[in-house]
Amino acid sequence: MEIRKGTKDDIDKVAALYDTLNDYLDSHINYPGWKKGSYPIREDAEKGILENNLFVFEKEGSIAGTIILNHEPEEVYNRVDWHNEFSYEDILVIHTLAVHPEFLQQKIGKKLIDFALDYAKKRQMKAVRLDVYEKNTPAIHLYENAGFEYIDTVDLGYGMYGLDWFKLYQFVCL
Repeated sequence: MEIRKGTKDDIDKVAALYDTLNDYLDSHINYPGWKKGSYPIREDAEKGILENNLFVFEKEGSIAGTIILNHEPEEVYNRVDWHNEFSYEDILVIHTLAVHPEFLQQKIGKKLIDFALDYAKKRQMKAVRLDVYEKNTPAIHLYENAGFEYIDTVDLGYGMYGLDWFKLYQFVCL
């Protein structure tokens, strides 16, 4: 079991994880509201690996989960009162936390969040931020249990996909 930076050799596996997860979500409760062919997709994996900010959780020779950590907030983040004045060079933003359906209920998401927080602290980041679809209750519980503070509920502009409201969360590392 290890979490490491993704490489070009991982692109096919991460893209397959995204597709498998979206197929699973399509036939179960789709808490995040993700759609196969829209998000997440192969191009998200390629971009994350190209920018050196996609991490994979390897377990039993398979990619069990993945997460993207960068300094790129959604535009609406800049219009929200985060209760501090940190610059995004001192903030990690979590994107595309995904767990392969074969590894659900194995605390992979928690391990990825713990990794993200440890990664941020080791790099002396001041905060970690994220957004989550308001009806994604499993993820909301994961973030709140990890110590993230609810900040606000906003429209990220994904209403055309039926995703009207997103909750913003922050973990202050100081």
